[in-house]
Amino acid sequence: MILLITFAFLAGIVTVLSPCILPLLPIILSSAGDGKKYKPFGVVLGFILSFTFFTLFLSILVKLSGIPADSLRTISIAILLTFGLSLLSTRIQSTIEMAFSKLTNLLPQVRNNSGFLGGVVIGMSLGLLWTPCVGPILASVISLALSGTIHSQTLFITLAYAIGTAIPMLAIMLIGATALKRTHLLVKHAGLIQKAFGVIMVFTAIGIQFNVDRKFQTYILRTFPNYSTNLTKFEDNQAVEEELNKIRKEKELNMNNIPKAPELILGGAWLNTQPLKLKELENKVILIDFWTYSCINCQRTFPYLKSWWDKYEKEGLVIIGVHSPEFEFEKDKENVEKALKDFGIEYPIMQDNEFATWTAYRNRYWPAKYLIDKDGVIRYTHFGEGDYDETEQAIQQLLEELTNKEINAKIENTEYEIYAKTPELYLGYLRINALRSPEQIHTNTFINYSKPTTLPLNTFAYEGEWEITPEYSTPIKGSKLYLKFDAKQVFLVARSTKGTGKIKVYLDNEMEKGGKDVIDGEMEVSTDRLYRVIQLPSPGTHNLRLEFVNDGIQIFAFTFG
Repeated sequence: MILLITFAFLAGIVTVLSPCILPLLPIILSSAGDGKKYKPFGVVLGFILSFTFFTLFLSILVKLSGIPADSLRTISIAILLTFGLSLLSTRIQSTIEMAFSKLTNLLPQVRNNSGFLGGVVIGMSLGLLWTPCVGPILASVISLALSGTIHSQTLFITLAYAIGTAIPMLAIMLIGATALKRTHLLVKHAGLIQKAFGVIMVFTAIGIQFNVDRKFQTYILRTFPNYSTNLTKFEDNQAVEEELNKIRKEKELNMNNIPKAPELILGGAWLNTQPLKLKELENKVILIDFWTYSCINCQRTFPYLKSWWDKYEKEGLVIIGVHSPEFEFEKDKENVEKALKDFGIEYPIMQDNEFATWTAYRNRYWPAKYLIDKDGVIRYTHFGEGDYDETEQAIQQLLEELTNKEINAKIENTEYEIYAKTPELYLGYLRINALRSPEQIHTNTFINYSKPTTLPLNTFAYEGEWEITPEYSTPIKGSKLYLKFDAKQVFLVARSTKGTGKIKVYLDNEMEKGGKDVIDGEMEVSTDRLYRVIQLPSPGTHNLRLEFVNDGIQIFAFTFG
């Protein structure tokens, strides 16, 4: 318990670095712009109380009141807009102060001109709007809260997270307020600065109303998919997971308070089906699968998904694959259609090119599965590969609730064993993480790179002329790539812009023949997809060399198995 509280507190502190928080920072800064001494402390208190309450009890509130969550968001935006206008207009400011006067009389120890109560109101609004890229701990707490499982453990964990978040928030406001007071020029123009903060707050509130914050989050997630994950990486450890599992298993779920699953938000085309809406699929069991076609982890789940579709479609199971692309070429409808044909996928697929549905579900993983019952409620989640027997058992349970009959289909328990010790390696400069060529990276232009004297494990190097762009690297004819890895399989995401590209493949200085896409030591790159480069009988440490026979080949990432 202490471990989870500690990690939740640290996760809250780290949250302020998340790009998902940036759209709300102008509101925080503006809260310190009117010179009210105790207002920042009010903001912090309001935020802690509001964030904790809404995280744990929003689903119950929505159910009892019948007010949609987005309506509560709109109310918060209206409050922030009002306070922004108060910085611009003394009349509005006076009206707000008069509104708080009765509360001030009830709380004589809090002076009205301190701004404390106003800060509390702003903080409470921020608590509802705060949409961080949550890590495993808070995600688990939210999941438990959605299932109606609220107890002292989840309360303390959420409080710890909120307090951790509030500390850097308070620091930002106090530093801003101190700078305003101590800088002579700023003091001289305090009135103008206050109005400037008011303008910032007003425009930020309007932007949030029109979902600019969510669109910004989507852009960040699409452009830097590893950034938020890296921030929360310290939470992904065995000790934390074991503690979370204890909480999950100890508590019985109360399904009466769980809200409906978020609706699907189209970001492209529907494939294999006519457009679908979750609200029209009640009295069905729905499996939402987030995936992208060049992801090897996703590909290894396809046999299980197809098996469940074949076995349970007639019983009332609907599988919807939400294709959220990792790379730009994965947005192309024709590419996705070809992938469906290649993999033999026949269940419905929707394109989520703008990550709108991904964001609505607060998803962080490829692949990720959300199982929804006949009432439209999320009853089970699973992230990544594995636990296929557990997932199928959950499907059977919900189908039995739907049909009122026992499902006797045999549960498959054959899982793909992963041997790789080398992590995924990206080749575009936004995420390039293991290039060991001694030359400095020059973006979007061809330069000469060279192989280092030694190449450490889990790193790679270029030789010859290469251009490194945000998503991929591209070599000229005759250039080489060197990679040292520890795995049984090696996969490469690649495409060719000039017809069919050819790559010579060498493993430990010998021409490779074992990869599925390698024939007589040569791999042809034509379509935009993931290629199987190396297939070994057993895992181990090896050196890979790729020699590019012609121009126009773009390489995006290595993955391993």
